[in-house]
Amino acid sequence: MADFIKEHVGAPRGFFAAEAAGLEWLAEPDVVPVVGVIEHDAKSLRLDRVEETAPDANSAFAFGRQLALLHDSGAPSFGWAPAEPAWFGPLESPFEVEVALCKSFTEFWVETRLEPLADEISNQLSQDQQETIATAIEVIASGAFEGISGTGREKPARVHGDLWAGNLIWAPDGCTLIDPAAHGGHRLEDMAMLALFGTPFLDEIFAGYEAVHPMPAGWAKDLPAHNFFALLAHVKLFGSGFLGQTLSAATAIIDRGRELHA
Repeated sequence: MADFIKEHVGAPRGFFAAEAAGLEWLAEPDVVPVVGVIEHDAKSLRLDRVEETAPDANSAFAFGRQLALLHDSGAPSFGWAPAEPAWFGPLESPFEVEVALCKSFTEFWVETRLEPLADEISNQLSQDQQETIATAIEVIASGAFEGISGTGREKPARVHGDLWAGNLIWAPDGCTLIDPAAHGGHRLEDMAMLALFGTPFLDEIFAGYEAVHPMPAGWAKDLPAHNFFALLAHVKLFGSGFLGQTLSAATAIIDRGRELHA
């Protein structure tokens, strides 16, 4: 077969249109392989079929370089998305996320992503857990993660937005992106998602990225602030099984905030 069909009769309005627009936007700079869109309607999305192969260190390094170039392609603003409404989450249960034109990463991350999710899951949390998450969000709201490791402000990057290992296909022509939640964001969002649940040859991906964009010392300590949305989303979507990891990330954010402000 020459194509692959994603189908869900109960898909919310605009879900497949948003995914198609996201794929096309990520493919537009022509710097990283992205699965090709053939057509879509309200209930399905028809894509080019991608031949899979095993990952290796060389392809991972090359993907890291390509990801840096993708981020460099930029976005109109933080919070912008190539289609509205925009969505995050699995095919069976995505939820809508706000599309906005924000002046800073901090505004986008706190006001349109973290605070709404923290409010939604509050009924699953104890008072102490709510306070830990709220304190972590306050640290992010202070602007501690506006740059990387306390350096200057970042420009809006062209990010995949849900770049965990399951949304990569290792193919003969290079690591190929699928299933985005594409938007204008902080480039560490994608780096954090790659690290969150483990990605093959992650060190090689990061080395390839740094061959294009050398990183300041300690940059990996910033990652919990950038995967915090995904962890809160997992609590919303899948329940308290992800709460321990989410609270650990909150504590890491609070500690990193103290370190950056010391």
